[in-house]
Amino acid sequence: MAERDEFRTISGRATASLKIQRSEFVAIAVPVESREDFDAALDAISRKHHDATHLCWAWRGLTGNAIEERSSDAGEPSGTAGKPILQSIESADLVNVGIVVVRYYGGIKLGTGGLARAYRDAAREVLKGTTARTILLCTRMEVIVPFDRLNIAYRLLAPPDVVLVEERYGDGNVFVIDVRESHRERIEKELEEKRLAYAVP
Repeated sequence: MAERDEFRTISGRATASLKIQRSEFVAIAVPVESREDFDAALDAISRKHHDATHLCWAWRGLTGNAIEERSSDAGEPSGTAGKPILQSIESADLVNVGIVVVRYYGGIKLGTGGLARAYRDAAREVLKGTTARTILLCTRMEVIVPFDRLNIAYRLLAPPDVVLVEERYGDGNVFVIDVRESHRERIEKELEEKRLAYAVP
């Protein structure tokens, strides 16, 4: 069972822009399901902002039940861009989120402290424009349900913890359900007690 099975992500893409000492910082937050999704979004943003001075980023996502993190300073002094962006995502307790901060240099150097604050503030600003939604970690199960036990199977359903995804009727009726990780052990026990066969595809 996962130690934690409830997380938050953002429901949609957002953009924010800050001007600091004549440099412009354009922050773009994207919801992504995987690192590959983020890489594709980063590539598209890079093409759109091909004339930018720097294109720094951070990504924080779920891989199975574990949180994975990556960031890049993209040519800025080490630790002044990617890490502050990532810390903004962590502070908001979000996963499956990538933030890209595009910098157009305005001719005035900000120093390492000023850079770190600028990238952090840009990331925080873009997150203010997003709406959070909940992600529940679930296990998908296929339950074989004889006709005389349909009511028993229906009584097990309790969204959002136990959700019916699909019903297939035939010689062997099959209920496909998503079970929240923190409820999996209980549901497996109930299925066994009620003599309902199940499998995890």
